[in-house]
Amino acid sequence: MFDRLKAYLDSIHARDPAPRSRWEILLYPGVWALGFHRVAHWLFDAKLYFLARFVNHFGRLLTAIDIHPGATIGKNFFIDHGFTVIGETAEIGDNVTIYQCVTLGGTNPTNGVGGKRHPTIADNVIIGSGAQIIGPITVGERARIGANAVVMEDVPGGATMVGFKARSTLVPAEEWIKEFIPYGAPCEDSEGNRVDCIEKLEGELAAMKAEIANLKEDRLPAPSEQDREIAQKSGTDD
Repeated sequence: MFDRLKAYLDSIHARDPAPRSRWEILLYPGVWALGFHRVAHWLFDAKLYFLARFVNHFGRLLTAIDIHPGATIGKNFFIDHGFTVIGETAEIGDNVTIYQCVTLGGTNPTNGVGGKRHPTIADNVIIGSGAQIIGPITVGERARIGANAVVMEDVPGGATMVGFKARSTLVPAEEWIKEFIPYGAPCEDSEGNRVDCIEKLEGELAAMKAEIANLKEDRLPAPSEQDREIAQKSGTDD
């Protein structure tokens, strides 16, 4: 049991360089939320639904993370910070990382039957802060969901999804085989590539500013003949 706990804490440290020790990781709300969920899920499977809900609500009160007792979660699941909601029929694989304010939400069944309403998250997926993944869709292995993306359709393995409604950035396969990319961001993780990404964004911003300036010039009315005569007279008087 202690070996599994140590392996779990080490898996978190591999994804988060902030903590200085395993003891510090034990204070993380995501670790506590997962611990409460393991107990609540065991009670849920035993059909002790009230007790499962009680543990669920008590854990949510302490951690600001709401994981329905019915959700199925694999190994080394890491919620970095809180304010995350995971629905009843959600299924989460191994080594999944979720940042703050994420929702794995469900659809509202029109036939009155619950069924599968929440997403299935495959192994090694990274979900950025504020992302909303809605409905009984599948997010493929090693996919990345960018911050504030809204995903309502299946995501192929290795894809990086950004925007509202989320679209794929078509990251090549050689990019997504990397072990871990924090925050689900499409930019590569090395220092040089981060600089390249910033320079690219700055170049795009400069181009947009130039385009806006050209549009403003095009909208200015052309000077009339009278304005030209006044300008010429002013120049002559000087």
